[in-house]
Amino acid sequence: MQAHIDPVWVQISTTQPVVERGLRSMLHTATSPFPIVASGGSLDDPDVVLFDVIQMQDGDTADLDRWIKDTATCVIAIDRTLRPDLGAKARTRGVEWSITLGISEDDLVQVITETTAGHIDESVAREWDAIDFLGQDAGLSPRESEILALVVRAKSNQEIADELFLSINSVKTYIRSGYRKIGAATRNKAVTWAIQNGFPIEPPLPDVDGAPH
Repeated sequence: MQAHIDPVWVQISTTQPVVERGLRSMLHTATSPFPIVASGGSLDDPDVVLFDVIQMQDGDTADLDRWIKDTATCVIAIDRTLRPDLGAKARTRGVEWSITLGISEDDLVQVITETTAGHIDESVAREWDAIDFLGQDAGLSPRESEILALVVRAKSNQEIADELFLSINSVKTYIRSGYRKIGAATRNKAVTWAIQNGFPIEPPLPDVDGAPH
Protein backbone atom coordinates (compact mmCIF):
# COMPACT_ATOMS: atom_id res chain seq x y z
CA MET A 1 0.00 0.00 0.00
CA GLN A 2 1.42 3.37 -1.04
CA ALA A 3 2.06 5.79 1.81
CA HIS A 4 -0.11 8.88 1.91
CA ILE A 5 1.77 12.10 1.12
CA ASP A 6 0.25 15.35 2.29
CA PRO A 7 -0.03 18.03 -0.38
CA VAL A 8 2.00 21.22 -0.24
CA TRP A 9 -0.27 24.25 -0.24
CA VAL A 10 1.02 27.10 -2.38
CA GLN A 11 -0.66 30.49 -2.48
CA ILE A 12 0.01 32.73 -5.45
CA SER A 13 -0.31 36.30 -4.23
CA THR A 14 -0.55 38.78 -7.09
CA THR A 15 -2.81 41.49 -8.43
CA GLN A 16 -2.27 40.35 -12.02
CA PRO A 17 -4.54 37.47 -13.15
CA VAL A 18 -2.22 36.50 -16.01
CA VAL A 19 0.62 35.88 -13.53
CA GLU A 20 -1.63 33.79 -11.31
CA ARG A 21 -2.96 31.71 -14.20
CA GLY A 22 0.51 31.13 -15.60
CA LEU A 23 2.00 29.93 -12.32
CA ARG A 24 -1.03 27.80 -11.48
CA SER A 25 -0.80 26.14 -14.90
CA MET A 26 2.91 25.43 -14.43
CA LEU A 27 2.33 23.85 -11.03
CA HIS A 28 -0.65 21.85 -12.28
CA THR A 29 1.26 20.21 -15.13
CA ALA A 30 4.69 19.89 -13.52
CA THR A 31 6.10 16.62 -12.25
CA SER A 32 6.58 16.78 -8.49
CA PRO A 33 7.57 14.27 -5.78
CA PHE A 34 4.43 15.29 -3.85
CA PRO A 35 1.06 16.85 -4.62
CA ILE A 36 1.11 20.64 -5.00
CA VAL A 37 -2.16 22.48 -4.50
CA ALA A 38 -2.01 26.03 -5.85
CA SER A 39 -4.48 28.70 -4.84
CA GLY A 40 -4.97 32.28 -5.90
CA GLY A 41 -7.26 32.98 -2.98
CA SER A 42 -6.43 33.56 0.65
CA LEU A 43 -5.30 30.64 2.79
CA ASP A 44 -4.93 30.96 6.55
CA ASP A 45 -1.49 29.39 6.68
CA PRO A 46 -0.16 28.17 3.31
CA ASP A 47 3.09 26.22 3.19
CA VAL A 48 4.54 28.50 0.53
CA VAL A 49 3.54 31.92 -0.79
CA LEU A 50 4.71 33.11 -4.19
CA PHE A 51 4.49 36.85 -3.54
CA ASP A 52 4.48 39.17 -6.54
CA VAL A 53 6.38 42.29 -5.47
CA ILE A 54 4.21 44.39 -7.80
CA GLN A 55 1.78 44.45 -4.86
CA MET A 56 4.24 46.62 -2.93
CA GLN A 57 3.24 49.56 -5.15
CA ASP A 58 0.20 50.41 -3.02
CA GLY A 59 2.05 50.08 0.29
CA ASP A 60 -0.27 47.44 1.76
CA THR A 61 1.94 44.87 3.50
CA ALA A 62 -0.55 43.45 6.03
CA ASP A 63 -0.70 39.94 4.52
CA LEU A 64 3.03 39.83 3.85
CA ASP A 65 3.86 40.92 7.40
CA ARG A 66 1.53 38.29 8.85
CA TRP A 67 3.05 35.50 6.77
CA ILE A 68 6.60 36.54 7.66
CA LYS A 69 6.06 37.25 11.33
CA ASP A 70 3.17 35.14 12.58
CA THR A 71 3.15 31.92 10.54
CA ALA A 72 5.46 29.12 9.42
CA THR A 73 4.79 30.05 5.80
CA CYS A 74 7.82 30.44 3.54
CA VAL A 75 7.52 33.49 1.28
CA ILE A 76 9.28 33.54 -2.09
CA ALA A 77 9.19 36.88 -3.89
CA ILE A 78 8.36 37.08 -7.58
CA ASP A 79 10.86 39.77 -8.48
CA ARG A 80 10.33 42.39 -11.17
CA THR A 81 13.62 43.20 -12.85
CA LEU A 82 12.32 46.56 -14.08
CA ARG A 83 11.27 47.56 -10.56
CA PRO A 84 14.20 46.79 -8.24
CA ASP A 85 12.74 49.23 -5.70
CA LEU A 86 9.83 46.86 -5.11
CA GLY A 87 12.16 43.94 -4.48
CA ALA A 88 14.07 46.10 -2.00
CA LYS A 89 10.84 46.87 -0.16
CA ALA A 90 10.01 43.17 0.07
CA ARG A 91 13.45 42.44 1.46
CA THR A 92 13.05 45.04 4.19
CA ARG A 93 9.85 43.28 5.26
CA GLY A 94 11.77 40.02 5.76
CA VAL A 95 11.47 38.15 2.43
CA GLU A 96 14.62 36.10 1.96
CA TRP A 97 14.46 34.64 -1.54
CA SER A 98 13.25 35.63 -4.98
CA ILE A 99 12.48 34.13 -8.37
CA THR A 100 11.70 35.82 -11.66
CA LEU A 101 8.72 35.43 -13.96
CA GLY A 102 11.04 33.68 -16.41
CA ILE A 103 11.53 30.68 -14.12
CA SER A 104 11.05 27.29 -15.74
CA GLU A 105 8.43 24.78 -14.69
CA ASP A 106 11.03 22.36 -13.33
CA ASP A 107 12.87 25.08 -11.43
CA LEU A 108 9.63 26.34 -9.89
CA VAL A 109 8.85 22.87 -8.56
CA GLN A 110 12.43 22.57 -7.31
CA VAL A 111 12.12 25.84 -5.40
CA ILE A 112 8.92 24.67 -3.71
CA THR A 113 10.40 21.23 -2.98
CA GLU A 114 13.53 22.70 -1.42
CA THR A 115 11.55 25.33 0.47
CA THR A 116 9.52 22.66 2.23
CA ALA A 117 12.77 20.84 3.06
CA GLY A 118 14.28 23.99 4.57
CA HIS A 119 17.10 24.43 2.04
CA ILE A 120 17.05 26.36 -1.23
CA ASP A 121 19.60 26.01 -4.03
CA GLU A 122 20.89 29.49 -4.88
CA SER A 123 21.24 28.46 -8.53
CA VAL A 124 17.45 28.35 -8.82
CA ALA A 125 16.16 30.96 -6.38
CA ARG A 126 18.48 33.75 -5.40
CA GLU A 127 19.02 35.30 -2.02
CA TRP A 128 18.69 39.08 -2.06
CA ASP A 129 21.97 40.65 -3.01
CA ALA A 130 24.13 42.40 -0.44
CA ILE A 131 27.17 44.34 -1.66
CA ASP A 132 29.20 44.05 1.51
CA PHE A 133 28.46 42.91 5.04
CA LEU A 134 30.27 41.84 8.17
CA GLY A 135 31.10 38.17 8.57
CA GLN A 136 30.87 37.25 4.90
CA ASP A 137 34.46 35.99 4.93
CA ALA A 138 33.38 33.45 7.57
CA GLY A 139 30.55 32.28 5.35
CA LEU A 140 27.71 34.18 7.01
CA SER A 141 24.75 35.05 4.83
CA PRO A 142 23.46 38.65 4.80
CA ARG A 143 20.59 37.70 7.12
CA GLU A 144 22.86 35.78 9.53
CA SER A 145 25.13 38.83 9.67
CA GLU A 146 22.18 41.14 10.29
CA ILE A 147 20.91 38.98 13.13
CA LEU A 148 24.35 38.54 14.69
CA ALA A 149 24.73 42.33 14.72
CA LEU A 150 21.53 42.56 16.76
CA VAL A 151 22.69 39.78 19.09
CA VAL A 152 25.84 41.82 19.76
CA ARG A 153 23.61 44.76 20.70
CA ALA A 154 21.98 42.52 23.36
CA LYS A 155 18.68 42.17 21.52
CA SER A 156 16.58 39.19 22.56
CA ASN A 157 15.37 36.67 19.98
CA GLN A 158 11.87 38.13 20.19
CA GLU A 159 13.15 41.69 19.77
CA ILE A 160 15.11 40.57 16.70
CA ALA A 161 12.04 38.87 15.29
CA ASP A 162 9.95 42.01 15.82
CA GLU A 163 12.56 44.31 14.28
CA LEU A 164 13.19 42.18 11.18
CA PHE A 165 9.60 40.97 10.65
CA LEU A 166 10.63 37.34 11.10
CA SER A 167 9.06 34.52 13.06
CA ILE A 168 10.82 33.58 16.28
CA ASN A 169 11.60 30.15 14.81
CA SER A 170 13.28 31.74 11.78
CA VAL A 171 15.44 33.86 14.07
CA LYS A 172 16.50 30.79 16.04
CA THR A 173 17.34 28.95 12.81
CA TYR A 174 19.54 31.81 11.58
CA ILE A 175 21.24 32.08 14.95
CA ARG A 176 22.04 28.36 15.01
CA SER A 177 23.39 28.34 11.46
CA GLY A 178 25.39 31.52 12.05
CA TYR A 179 26.91 30.18 15.25
CA ARG A 180 27.98 26.99 13.46
CA LYS A 181 29.76 28.99 10.76
CA ILE A 182 31.77 31.05 13.25
CA GLY A 183 32.41 28.12 15.61
CA ALA A 184 30.51 29.58 18.57
CA ALA A 185 28.71 27.22 20.91
CA THR A 186 27.13 29.92 23.08
CA ARG A 187 25.73 33.42 22.74
CA ASN A 188 28.64 34.91 24.72
CA LYS A 189 31.19 33.25 22.43
CA ALA A 190 29.28 34.47 19.38
CA VAL A 191 29.30 38.03 20.72
CA THR A 192 33.03 37.82 21.47
CA TRP A 193 33.75 36.58 17.95
CA ALA A 194 31.56 39.26 16.41
CA ILE A 195 33.19 42.13 18.31
CA GLN A 196 36.63 40.83 17.39
CA ASN A 197 35.54 40.81 13.75
CA GLY A 198 34.24 44.35 13.61
CA PHE A 199 30.60 44.10 14.61
CA PRO A 200 29.61 47.31 16.44
CA ILE A 201 28.27 47.18 19.99
CA GLU A 202 26.05 50.22 19.43
CA PRO A 203 23.71 50.91 16.49
CA PRO A 204 25.00 53.35 13.85
CA LEU A 205 24.29 57.00 14.56
CA PRO A 206 21.97 58.79 12.13
CA ASP A 207 23.15 61.66 9.97
CA VAL A 208 21.43 65.02 10.29
CA ASP A 209 19.05 64.01 7.49
CA GLY A 210 18.00 60.89 9.39
CA ALA A 211 20.06 58.37 7.36
CA PRO A 212 22.45 56.08 9.28
CA HIS A 213 26.20 56.51 8.86
